[in-house]
Amino acid sequence: MKIGKFKVRPLLFFLVFIPISFVLEIQHANPVLIFISSAMAIIPLAGLMGEATEGLAERAGPGIGGLLNATFGNAAELIIAVIALQKGLYEVVKASLTGSIIGNVLLVLGLSIIAGGVRFQTQKFNRTAASVGATLLSLSAIGLLIPDVYHLLAGVQARIHEQDLSLLIAIVLFATYILSLFFSLKTHKHLYAGDAADPVPGKQHHGKVSRSILLLLGATAGVALMSELLVGAVEHTAGAFGMTDVFIGVIVVAIIGNAAEHSTAVLVAMKNQMDLALNIAIGSSLQIALFVAPVLVFISYLFGKPMDLLFTNLEVIAVGISVWSVTQVSQDGESNWMEGVQLLAVYIILAVAFYFMP
Repeated sequence: MKIGKFKVRPLLFFLVFIPISFVLEIQHANPVLIFISSAMAIIPLAGLMGEATEGLAERAGPGIGGLLNATFGNAAELIIAVIALQKGLYEVVKASLTGSIIGNVLLVLGLSIIAGGVRFQTQKFNRTAASVGATLLSLSAIGLLIPDVYHLLAGVQARIHEQDLSLLIAIVLFATYILSLFFSLKTHKHLYAGDAADPVPGKQHHGKVSRSILLLLGATAGVALMSELLVGAVEHTAGAFGMTDVFIGVIVVAIIGNAAEHSTAVLVAMKNQMDLALNIAIGSSLQIALFVAPVLVFISYLFGKPMDLLFTNLEVIAVGISVWSVTQVSQDGESNWMEGVQLLAVYIILAVAFYFMP
């Protein structure tokens, strides 16, 4: 799956925004300019992380390959979220989690299905594997819904247990994620298997792996630095454009953090590898809901102010709609470009609703 260079090189020009961001920060420039510049810098860095991941996973098949792409594709967002936690921007963090879930299953998968459907009239994928992913997404929606239901139904005195409830749900979600890995990589790995490239012997293989690891570490460090600048300018930028923190988190930060998945999933779909495209898009949403969200809850205890899993009503509804939509698309084991249009339309409708939400 040698698509890394084609994917990343057009974005390498955006690396110029790294020094530009530092100069703007040193000169205490307008925070809006710092936000835009650092966001532009994160996009190619996330793409480089995706290219490095492909170098490590190109012989592993759709199962492990999709897992690695989803994992390191989410690394950028996890870094942004941790820095936002340090600064106390808990609503932005929770909104970015929601945005990543709906963004991957609606925006990324929708664009992938459209891109693949334009070249191939019908694309087939493993219906059982897609169904398992959709079911796990339903679990994640339940995990987001229960804290809100409890908040609405419990009395004021009972709400002191909301943080404990969030922690216990986070533990259940995290345990489910570990078991899902055992399912997809061990007991039922045949559902995610695909043709793997022939292994490259000797020094050539070792050198390629070493380069991929170095590229991954360097890009991760760059994302961490740019995320510090991005998060520091979030509130001022939201105010300047009349946006809420929730919209910034759900739409803007989520799109920036998921840049790697956007390009990788679309390109493999154009190569008629819909199993891998689905593994990346749905797998990324699962990792956000079952891994990243619980980990952020755990990390928040280190900052002295635990994060709960209490989301806004619109966020919970958006996740539910997204899960239902991807279930409808994936249940027959094949896709066409019109189904991608439908997913994209749902995403745009939700984005408009978040923009106008007070």
